Amino acid sequence: MALLPITAPAHLEMRPDAFAGYELARARQIDAAAIAAVTELYREVLPPGGAILDLMSGWVSHLPPEIPYSRVVGVGLNSRELAENPFLDEWHVQDLNCDPHLPFATAEFDGAAICVAVQHLTRPCEVIREAGRVLKPGAPLIVTFSNRCVPTRAIGCWCLLDDAGHLCLIAQHFVQAGNWGDIRCLDRTPPGGGDPLYAIIGHSLGCAPAMAAD
Repeated sequence: MALLPITAPAHLEMRPDAFAGYELARARQIDAAAIAAVTELYREVLPPGGAILDLMSGWVSHLPPEIPYSRVVGVGLNSRELAENPFLDEWHVQDLNCDPHLPFATAEFDGAAICVAVQHLTRPCEVIREAGRVLKPGAPLIVTFSNRCVPTRAIGCWCLLDDAGHLCLIAQHFVQAGNWGDIRCLDRTPPGGGDPLYAIIGHSLGCAPAMAAD
């Protein structure tokens, strides 16, 4: 479980239409081994019995099926996919690029996740800051990604960076959000080939002062 430095390149262009390709990107999901690695990470980090928020959710949440959670809430773009997701107890249709404010109370959740979709956020610091607000202090946010995306729909800087650069960029978003501690960069690529998998995990510090424009 390799740790990488929390440094990042300068702020680069973000495409205003990036999130529009998120539904299309789901057609190019990570392979079975990488999905299993996501589920194992959730098994290790997300608290059993807790209320879980699945941001940028779709037809499946990759949560460990044997672990009971008190509540799983999805936020995504496609109402049909969200309605078919067997893990979700409730869901909300919302474009986080248009409105990053989450419709939940402060400290409402025990854990949150963004799975292979962060590259479509054009306002990532605001979304990550909001995730910190709705999480209880100390609760984790897990952001996973691979090298699978629709290049013309990812944010402008994503395709200019390698995997280490992606880790550093996302870690910078956590730092700039201003309400996260214990930020870790992980390589969770399964052995034996297949799709790589990386993760950033931060722990909420609660609410933070209103942020300036990213």
